[in-house]
Amino acid sequence: MAKKMASESDETRLKKKVAAKGTDHKSPKEDAALRALKKRLRRVQRKRRALALRKKNSTSKKTAAPVAK
Repeated sequence: MAKKMASESDETRLKKKVAAKGTDHKSPKEDAALRALKKRLRRVQRKRRALALRKKNSTSKKTAAPVAK
C-alpha cells in the first residue's frame, strides 16, 4: 500500500502542536510531551536543511564552468 501524501508537512504540523501546547503551560521545561515535540521539530528541521544543503552543493558542482586551457 502506498503512503498517503499529507496536505501539510510534518514540520508545519509539529509547529502547530508546539505552539498550541506552549500557550497553556506555565513552565514548559517541566512538560515532557512538549519537550519531545520540540525535539521532533528540531530533527525535522535539521533533516530539511541538510537535504537543501546537499542539493545546493551537488548542483553547484554539476553546473560549474569547465576550466579553459
